[in-house]
Amino acid sequence: MTEHLAVDGGTIAYEVAGAGPLIVLAHGMGDSRAAYRAVVPQLVAAGYRVAAIDLRGCGESGTDWPDWSRTAIAGDLLAVIRHLGGPAVLVGHSVSGGAATIAAAQEPSLITAVVELAPFTRKQSLRLGDVRVKRFRQGMLRLLGTGVFGSVPLWRSYLDLAYPGVKPAHWAQRLGRIDALMREPGRMKALQNMGRSAPTDAGAQLGNVRCPVLVVMGTLDPDWADPHAEGSAIVDGLPSGLGRLEMIEGAGHYPHDQFPDQVVSLMLAFLRPDTARA
Repeated sequence: MTEHLAVDGGTIAYEVAGAGPLIVLAHGMGDSRAAYRAVVPQLVAAGYRVAAIDLRGCGESGTDWPDWSRTAIAGDLLAVIRHLGGPAVLVGHSVSGGAATIAAAQEPSLITAVVELAPFTRKQSLRLGDVRVKRFRQGMLRLLGTGVFGSVPLWRSYLDLAYPGVKPAHWAQRLGRIDALMREPGRMKALQNMGRSAPTDAGAQLGNVRCPVLVVMGTLDPDWADPHAEGSAIVDGLPSGLGRLEMIEGAGHYPHDQFPDQVVSLMLAFLRPDTARA
């Protein structure tokens, strides 16, 4: 059941399932909490209370916001955690990975651990050799086209590339939901604005994080020419010993939707010490 929380600037939609230690799931741009539909039941079965959030401008959340930065998104996530009675494990995908980093640095008492899925968490740079990687070149062009033209077909074309290989069983339904959302007033604008926000605010906070961080990258993620190098750079930016990188072979930019069993397995192994204490 969808619930709504009023925060400064608008309303955030979310839903909660299960009982136990709190895990908060935040999706990437141009998406909704439905991105975690295969993850939530497994985490609930493992003994967690799971809150899946629609980011500002996305899903069932409000669309009229003055700020689309990762810092602003982090504020929304922290507000939900306070409302639900944290602390929480915070899981962020793509743009929300950077927001999770900021939230953990700003409110260490509210965040026990962070899981970053294919995250944009530091300043991006383009090397000449990167454009020689076909999947990266194609992904970059489709993302740029979506941002410039506000094109739903180009966004769907990017998603097809971001899910390399076999698609999830619910693929047609997933695409249909995204297509319908992107055609609602304000939703494409939210995607465009998030896409224009640089992750430098998140990168500046990496060294201030005090909780354990798991970074999960797909080996075929089209958003980077070398996903392993990007994940390693994020771990290196954290205080020594806090970060861990895991790669999922064959995954693209949505490992939690393409390979939910593997992602949940990695998460539970990472969180086992906290689970034991709880």
